[in-house]
Amino acid sequence: MLMLLDTPSLYFRAYYGVPESMTAPDGMPVNAVRGLIDMIATLVRQHSPAELVACMDADWRPAFRVAAIPTYKAHRVATGNEEEVPDTLVPQVPVIEAVLDALGIARIGVAGYEADDVIGTLATRASGAVDIVTGDRDLFQLVDDAKPCRALYTVRGIRNLQVVDEAFVAQKYGIPGRTYADFATLRGDPSDGLPGVAGIGEKTAAALITRFGSLSALLTALDEGVTDGFPAGARAKLLAARDYLAVAPAVVEVAPDAPVPDVDLTCPAKPRDPEGLVALADRYGLDGPLNRLLSALADR
Repeated sequence: MLMLLDTPSLYFRAYYGVPESMTAPDGMPVNAVRGLIDMIATLVRQHSPAELVACMDADWRPAFRVAAIPTYKAHRVATGNEEEVPDTLVPQVPVIEAVLDALGIARIGVAGYEADDVIGTLATRASGAVDIVTGDRDLFQLVDDAKPCRALYTVRGIRNLQVVDEAFVAQKYGIPGRTYADFATLRGDPSDGLPGVAGIGEKTAAALITRFGSLSALLTALDEGVTDGFPAGARAKLLAARDYLAVAPAVVEVAPDAPVPDVDLTCPAKPRDPEGLVALADRYGLDGPLNRLLSALADR
């Protein structure tokens, strides 16, 4: 089984879930680092992945998405194109990257793409089962019972993951199990600056996707003048948003074909750089969580 980690989602969760009183010997907060290491240890122990990838944001707000919808994540911009990140989290990210590298856990980011796109591409390429660990509902679009590909959703914590498959999506949102991206395009997502179709909420979006089967089929019906199957007032709202609907799928859908390099994804049994890992453990006070992760990796 291939396990894909939505690493930014996980280290943000760790940052807010572990007290900043967890510090390195020099006083630097390492709550996100320690929390992420313990999360990975729990995942390895509970799921024993044969392959494990820490997927990264090489670009948290890719130009191709901003060109299509300028409001995309605009409310989270600090300055220029830099993401607004807590001051005490910023210096922890390079430490996380160094720890992953010393452990030998594959860490992949691709210039011009988000972690979601790395996940989407690796999930598409995979020949066997895939588990995606994330706190981001956008990745529900990748669930596929035939593969199988599931999302392990962190909303209830890393020890109590919500398993998201096609049946979960259908039950939760009232849509066919593989149509989450189409549904999200209509509904919009304020947390990502995606406006959706004005006046179309979750229930109407679900009804439209269920009736027509996909956003593509819905737009074809709209453009061909079909009137049957549209809830009252919905057709006019969709026509008014036709320009948005033409570009939004490229923003909402994760890339299935990002130029992800071919690297060894094997979950390591022992660290790639033991001396480097010891140095990191000493400098940042990571002995406890690293020993737990090393034990989980060795026992897998």
